[in-house]
Amino acid sequence: MDVRHDSAAQQFWLEPEPGQRCVLDYQRQGDAVVFTHTGVPPALQGRGLAARLVAAGLQWAGEQQLQVIPACSYVASYLRRQGRRG
Repeated sequence: MDVRHDSAAQQFWLEPEPGQRCVLDYQRQGDAVVFTHTGVPPALQGRGLAARLVAAGLQWAGEQQLQVIPACSYVASYLRRQGRRG
């Protein structure tokens, strides 16, 4: 199951089960990216899906040389666990 990136929608997503979409929303602001929301349906929580989305988003941000602004509490927590800052 691959993480997909929809740049027009400013969203990373994956669908581990039909009709069950997990998302990481962002807003591009110049040379920065603001990660605004991570969403995983309750039935799919606890499987590391949000972490996969955030890792993909951060990898993309790094490739684009964007400053990361974690407006989403999950992204901020993920960065702290990784010993990173936005």
